Amino acid sequence: MKPFLVIAAIAALAGCGVEVASTAATAAAIKKQELQEAQKTMQQTQQKIDAAMQQAQQRAGAAGSADQ
Repeated sequence: MKPFLVIAAIAALAGCGVEVASTAATAAAIKKQELQEAQKTMQQTQQKIDAAMQQAQQRAGAAGSADQ
């Protein structure tokens, strides 16, 4: 009877370990997705900044040539 209890206890503890590992893997996958979305947002923002800078330079160039 005692070996059966030991095996049952080991099985129960192993099950907890699997659940913890599964939870950690899920959390890691969520964090990875959040990071990818943040990087995508950062790239889009950088593109908008670059476009705005380019427009400002074009306007400055047009205003400079109109002054001459």
